[in-house]
Amino acid sequence: MLQQAEQLATLRKRRLHVGLAHGESEIREAQKLRYRIFAEELGARLPTRTPGVDIDLYDPFCDHLIVRDEDNNRIVGTYRILTPDAARRVGGYYSETEFDLTRLQLLRESMVEIGRSCIDPDYRTGGTIALLWSGLARYMAQGNYRTLIGCASIGMADGGHIAANLYSRLGEHMAPPEYRVFPRHPLPVERLFNGQPAELPPLIKGYLRAGAYVGGEPAWDPDFNTADLLIMMPMSRVDSRYARHFLDRKAA
Repeated sequence: MLQQAEQLATLRKRRLHVGLAHGESEIREAQKLRYRIFAEELGARLPTRTPGVDIDLYDPFCDHLIVRDEDNNRIVGTYRILTPDAARRVGGYYSETEFDLTRLQLLRESMVEIGRSCIDPDYRTGGTIALLWSGLARYMAQGNYRTLIGCASIGMADGGHIAANLYSRLGEHMAPPEYRVFPRHPLPVERLFNGQPAELPPLIKGYLRAGAYVGGEPAWDPDFNTADLLIMMPMSRVDSRYARHFLDRKAA
């Protein structure tokens, strides 16, 4: 307990700032963080031509939101952001590789996609997540974007039972039928469900508390070995307390 208290005290003293990456060096640092988390920590299979760097065809079209520890001069958290214009240039949203988004067609003109969210293990606190969300809130407000989507992952180290059990409890958070999406590689929820209690990942729990919908059944991502949920956040649904909390935080 004493060690945990000391770690929390150290985190509170750090000078963390959020903002968009500027230049190739900052983007590359964020991509290296992604590789360390997704490939080395979580075991994802990432097709990359540059060892130790997570980069794919969507990256050059994205803005990259970062949290930087100014004292240690290192990037400790990141999201990548794909705008509607950028999605048209690259040929679609990343989420479309996992889900049929046909029913979201009318939302596309103001629909932003986020992805590749990760935080350095030493900085996994509510404060770091809140900084990333404050950056996203400002980005959405400044661009007058009205809908946020993204894939939120649940680990499948247990074969998918936790993911199936969690999904079975999300009925009250489901999107209206006219906005439902459909997985291209569905997780066999009925076969994997065993009724065991399971805890929602903090990121998904935060999205739902803020007012997000779950877009439909989970998809299986074989490269990351995760069950992915399409999260949809109409900005009009964001709880006012969350909006004030995020927008009051300082961005770099």
